Amino acid sequence: MIVDTLANRHIYQSLSPRIAAALEHLANTDFSQLAVGKYPLDGDNLFAIVNDYHTKEKSTEPFEVHQKYIDVQYVYSGEEEFGYLPLAEQIPSKPYFEPHDFANFDYESNKADASYVKLKAGMFALFFPGDIHMPGTGAVATPVRKVVIKVKI
Repeated sequence: MIVDTLANRHIYQSLSPRIAAALEHLANTDFSQLAVGKYPLDGDNLFAIVNDYHTKEKSTEPFEVHQKYIDVQYVYSGEEEFGYLPLAEQIPSKPYFEPHDFANFDYESNKADASYVKLKAGMFALFFPGDIHMPGTGAVATPVRKVVIKVKI
């Protein structure tokens, strides 16, 4: 997992060409002008999902993990917390579902091992396979516009 601001995106350019392209797209796109939805950038290799929502109480949300895609989660406006768990010895509450590339992990079973980080507008988080995460939470329901770019491994 990596958490940073787009101002430092140059640090991560060498991770992969697709991650570099994702970060450049985030830095050079006015997301206030886009409707909620999915936007292909390079077929199923790289695509963006623009979403508007209100944060939810963490006890109502599951943790998730992916195998085929890296998540680049960017908060365009608002702020949220996300939970993080290392994958080691965690048991999913919903096993990996290949068509949607995720497995879920129950909050109650894992809350003692979780850490939480606040993402403010202009910040992004990179979640790699093995990074169990719970996006979109907050103590108070707060409006957020977030862009998730899925980067195929």
